[in-house]
Order: sequence, then C-alpha cells, then structure tokens
Amino acid sequence: MKRFNMVGKDVPRNDARAKATGTATYTDDMKLPGMLYGRILRSPVAHARIVRIDTSRAAALPGVKCVITAEDTPKIKYGNWRLFPETQDEYPLAVDKVRFIGDEVAAVAAMDKDTAEEALELIEVEYEELPAVFDVNEAAREGAPVLHAYCPNNISVNRKIQYGDVEKAFAEADYVREDTFNVHGVSPAYLEPCSALAQVDLDGRITLWTSTQVPYIVQCLLASTLGMRENDIRVIKPFVGGGFGGKMELRTWEFCAALMARKTGRPVKFTLSREEEFLTGRRRHPMQLHSKVAFKKDGTLVAKDLRIRLDGGAYNAMGPTATFLCGNFGAMLYRYPNYRFHGEHVYTNKPPASAMRGFGAPQSLYVSEIQMNMAAEDLGIDPVDIRLKNAQVSGDKIPDVATISSCGFVESIKKAAEMSDWKNKRKNLKPGQGIGIGCYSFISGGVFNWFNTQYPFSAAEVRVFSDGTAHLLTMASDIGQGSDTTLKQILAEELGLKMEDIRVTSADTSMTPQADLGAWGSRVTLMAGNAVIDAARKIKAELFGAVSARFNLNVIHEIVCRDGKVFPQGRPDRFMTFGDAVAMVQKARRGEPLVARGSYTPRGKGLVTPAFSFGAQIAQVEVDQETGLVEVKQMWTAHDIGTVVNPRAVEGQLAGSIQMGLGYALSEQFVMKDGKTLNPNFLDYKMPSALDMPPSALEHIETYEPEGPMGAKECGEGLASPSAPAISDAVYHAVGYRCKDLPITPEKILAAIGKK
Repeated sequence: MKRFNMVGKDVPRNDARAKATGTATYTDDMKLPGMLYGRILRSPVAHARIVRIDTSRAAALPGVKCVITAEDTPKIKYGNWRLFPETQDEYPLAVDKVRFIGDEVAAVAAMDKDTAEEALELIEVEYEELPAVFDVNEAAREGAPVLHAYCPNNISVNRKIQYGDVEKAFAEADYVREDTFNVHGVSPAYLEPCSALAQVDLDGRITLWTSTQVPYIVQCLLASTLGMRENDIRVIKPFVGGGFGGKMELRTWEFCAALMARKTGRPVKFTLSREEEFLTGRRRHPMQLHSKVAFKKDGTLVAKDLRIRLDGGAYNAMGPTATFLCGNFGAMLYRYPNYRFHGEHVYTNKPPASAMRGFGAPQSLYVSEIQMNMAAEDLGIDPVDIRLKNAQVSGDKIPDVATISSCGFVESIKKAAEMSDWKNKRKNLKPGQGIGIGCYSFISGGVFNWFNTQYPFSAAEVRVFSDGTAHLLTMASDIGQGSDTTLKQILAEELGLKMEDIRVTSADTSMTPQADLGAWGSRVTLMAGNAVIDAARKIKAELFGAVSARFNLNVIHEIVCRDGKVFPQGRPDRFMTFGDAVAMVQKARRGEPLVARGSYTPRGKGLVTPAFSFGAQIAQVEVDQETGLVEVKQMWTAHDIGTVVNPRAVEGQLAGSIQMGLGYALSEQFVMKDGKTLNPNFLDYKMPSALDMPPSALEHIETYEPEGPMGAKECGEGLASPSAPAISDAVYHAVGYRCKDLPITPEKILAAIGKK
C-alpha cells in the first residue's frame, strides 16, 4: 500500500470550531433587511379535489405582503430531474387536487412569523374529499382510488433486472426458501429543519440560500419551474445540519421563497417546524419484499428471485431511482449466477418517500442477510462460513451492471468474526444473549451512466499563489459528513502543502465550477476527489516545467511537491518553495494567474458506480425475556473502504450509521392513522440517543481502489445497512424470534416467546 503525508491522518474538521462554538451560520440564522417570513398552508385531508381557494382575508391582514396559490405559479412539474424525467409528477403548490395530509396548497409572506401564521388561518379552501388508499397492495388492486390520472393502476414505475436461467436453477436446486418481508419507513431526522431564503437583485436575478445537499440540482429545477434561465439563479449552501437524503430535491418552500421574493422585491425566508418535518418530510421507503433463494446442499447459492413493492406515497420524488437500486443491491454481496428482480413503485395517499441514507440498500440487504442466516441454519452451516463460500471477490461481474474491482469482503468477514470471537460466542452465550452478523456492499459514487449532461459529473478549480497558498473551489456539498476537509486533505497531499495553506469555497453555483450533482450516492470523495486531483496535476505540470528549466534538469528526473517545496526526486537540496515556483510561472506568463480546472466523469465504469465498498458487522445483544427489551451490548465492524483518507472522520461515519441502524432495527417508526402521522416530534418518535449507543470496535481492511482518489472508496452510507440484520440475527440467536417486519419491538418478541 502506498503511504501518504496528509492522507490517512486524523485531521480536525474544517467546521469543527465553528460548530463547537455556535458561530456556524445556518440558513435560518440569516436575516436580511426588509426580510419577510413565509408559511405554507397544508391540506388537512389525504385525498381531495380543490373546489375553491379564497385568499382575500389573508391578503387583507395588516403585515401580509404576499399570498400565492398554484394559480400564481407557472404550473410546471418537477421531480426526479434528468435521471427519470418522465416520472416528474409534482407541482410546487397543489393544482386541482391534494394527495396526502400536508400537501402544499398555498403560501403567505408577512412581516413576522406570527402574522404569517395568522394569515394561514384566514385562507378558505373548499375540498371535495375523495376515497384514499394507504396500503401498497390495496393501491395496486383494480378499482383502487387513482392518485394521478396518467397512472390508473397507481404503479408509477416498473424496474426489471434478469440474467441467467432462474427457473432452471430453482428446479435443480437442493434447497429453496421463499419469504416475505415488510420493512417500514423512517425519518432522516436531521437536526436542522429545512430552511430557504431568497433575494432578488436589481436585474431580477435570484439568490437562494438553502439547506440542501444538491445546490446545482436545485438551481436547475428552480429555473425550470419559474421559467427562468439556469444562470439567472444562484444557489448557495450555508452550513447544513444533516440531510441523509432528505434534502436532495427542489422543495416547495424553496420555490415559494424565490417566487414571493420576485413578487414583493423583498427577501423571503421559510423555515419548517419540527412537526412539519415529521408530518410531511421525505422518508425512507416502506417496502414489501418477496424473496426466493436457492442453494446447493453445500451452501452454494444458485439463484435468487426478488420482487419488491415500494410504498412511494403521493409523489415519485426519488422513488424511481430507489426502485432500480433495490434490484441492484439485491444482486450484491454474493455471487448469484441466476438472478431476477421486479420492482414496482406504488402511489399511496401518504407523505412521499424518497432518498435516505443507503437509498434502497438497507431494505434489500436486510432481506438478503436474514435469508442467508435462515438458509445457514437449515443447511447446518455456520452463518460466517456460508458467507465466505458465496462472497463476491475482485473480478466478479454483475451482468450489464458492474464488474467488482477492489474487494476486501472476504477479509472483512474473517476479521469481524475474529474480533468478536464469533465461533466461541455463537455456541456458548447464556440464555437471552445472542450474537448475529450482517454484511453490506455499497456504491462509491452514483454514476447512473444513462444520465446525460453537458457538464462533467464533478469538477474542481484550483488557484495557487506566490505566497505558497492555494484556493480550492468545488460545488461538492459538505452536509456534515466532512467532505470539505477530505477534499482539502487530498489537495494538500497532491500539492505538498499543509492544511492551513488551503482555502475552500464550496457549494455556490455562481462561484464554483458548474458541475457536481451533490451529496448523495456516496459520490463526493470519489468523484470530487478525482476532480481535485486532476486540477492539482495540471498545476503541477506547470510548476514542474518551470523548475526543470530553472535547474537545467532533463526529463528523466521526477519532480515532486512535498513539505511546501518543489524539487527533483531524490534531490531535496535542489528545491524551490512552492510559492517561489508559482511566482516564477506567473512571471513567465506575464502575471497571468495560475489556475487549473479538473473534472471527472467515469464513463464506461459500470452502469451505476465505478467502485463498491464492502464490510461485515457483528452485534451482540441481551434480551430481557420478561419485558422483551433488547440491549445491544457490543458492535464489531470490519470494512473495506479502500484508502482511509481521514480515520477520525470514518469513525464518525460509523457511529452515525450504527445509531441509524439501531433506530431502524429496534425503535423508530411512524405511527399513522388514515394517512396522518401521529408522533411528529422527537419525544414520541423513538430515535436512539447517545446514551443508547453500544461500545463499538472498528477495523479497516486495506485495499486500493484504482478508480478512487488515492485508492479511496465510500465509508458512510453503506454502513447504514448491516446493523439492522446483525441485531435481528442476534435477537433470533438469543430468544428464537426471527423478525420479518421491522422494527423489532418488545411486543413482537414477547408474542413470539409466548408462541414457543
């Protein structure tokens, strides 16, 4: 493995001091002169035609400066942008019809929050209530209430993947099992509620500050829905208090802030309440998954048939992408010589589901991992051993999707088993104690190579100066995962500078290179990192040419940047400082600044991603057989993420993933009745706290990913998947309850124990 100077070091986050001292400025912290406060009127019913809206009383209220409904908008649909443009089905404000409790109907902007809230109560809306449907299977049945006229069966998306001869493989298999699982929706539960602030300049151009993961996508969609040119809109991402997929689309309040700022000539800000976030915010897709798997008697996998229905709620949002990815992840981790997938995205009268950390992987991999454990038990094989027999390795192919490049999956399984003393504990734990395993693989940079754009998938600009400093400009979005720090480390490594020598400007669509699709699909480190390296190497080419001429070197000498110096390899005594080398280049170019643009688009590197991460996780639990309560006592994780850029940041990502996995497995769920969420706050939505976190051990499996920047792959999103199956398997090992309908609650455990 190649050793680095800056990469691989524990480097404090760029934003650590600002966040720790409370000086970090989030969107809702911002206040501009003359700013108005916006509020959104939401539907109180799950499905209805809008007969009449009267805003006159609200508009007449002193302090109210603007009231809008769909009639005041261009009525242009938006949705899954350029990936699946045919699935766009959402208006910024409801046109003719509402489809879930909380659907956006109108908006007001007033001098203060209280006046805006009072104005909402003065808007009169007459609804003609329609039959509603809340179950994914009921919605797909003939005669069910239709949510969208273009889709009479409510199945908005069909995705299929197939290779091999599935039917023949099942017919010839020694062992076949077939199971149906139901997994639930959960909230991203980011701490910062969504917020947007818009201002219009004298030329009519709009600047939007917004809590988003995707400033460029927001820019494009906002321009489309307003009927404006793309570059007449500037989107700036301030500090973001978490997103986890829930902030990667254009949303109503961003549109309303921009339109109302244009109408009033004054800045307009919208900030959602926590209740609004829970009632109407994007959530992870609930799914019904039917999986049939076949094995030889020695435990070798021979076939898989996976059918999934995603409960998409009232609109597609990012559901079409999730539908495809479910099938992709269903074929991951293990070698399936014969595979078939059919995914259906179904409309229901519930809040829309969309992207959330893992983006289809937690649901698909929960089923894969639980069935692997069930098959191991039935075949009399250790769960670790059956995984080792079938684990994907470098060079394995998923037909028409990907070829596995770097892969430390086998090593991860072995290391996790060793760390946890698996063989001993699996046999010798006390009653009520259990140990279980779950594994994962995830994409390292969402490619989606059917996606066409005039821009590269990621770009970076590097400016260097004669004082020995550099300025990195990137549209990549740091939403709390620490990408600004990671990209700075990569640039510091490449140019031989210190972290304090580099300034970063990120996520401003008018200042940074016009490319980068945002923080999703674990794409930032791999894609933006490669763009940074490309720009840095162009800078070095200029510097090395000048230094070669300065020292009269021939081309056989390799020149390096290190420790703030530029010198021939092996001759550090013959050096120039980095700043002096820059000055010499600028002088030769008659003062022209030394600037380079880099880009990265992995064409021909797989349909979905150029690289995959892998890992294994083992959980030990103790179940109180009187109350059914589950306590996770310890987690062990071994993972292959290629080169570790910042170990401290990776550990933070692991901790966050385990916290999400704990909630997904044991406690978090929306309590709903007739389409309404009944637990819209952190008191009633049972999210694990720091006090619930178990001790955790982590091992990095060293591999080098050729397509990754300095060999790196993703580390934060894939780890959201293994905790739930590992905990579930441990609960089964402890008390014999096998969960097929998350979450695992004390009531379910006690009922299962009672049945036994």
